[in-house]
Amino acid sequence: MDNFPESEEPVELPVDGVLDLHPFRPKDVKAVVLDYLILCREKGIFRIRIIHGKGIGNLRRTVHSLLDKDPGILEYHLANEHFGSWGATIVHLRSDPGRTESKK
Repeated sequence: MDNFPESEEPVELPVDGVLDLHPFRPKDVKAVVLDYLILCREKGIFRIRIIHGKGIGNLRRTVHSLLDKDPGILEYHLANEHFGSWGATIVHLRSDPGRTESKK
């Protein structure tokens, strides 16, 4: 049993460049992250902080796997100590998602 509500109602998030994944079920993370990246690009936000927490690293690995597969990502790295350290990832989006250069 988990502590997440059973409601399937959409959650409205502020699109401000910071995505905290703590309130979401693990099964919803992929859709939340990918949708959020699209919304940020539409709003002209190209630097995003995704807070996945430190824990044992499963959520961090999931986020990084998603980022590795997304051609719209220029690069990403763990945050510095002032922005969450290894509990958050800083993502830099491409302004032109059709371009393909290396990540990390």
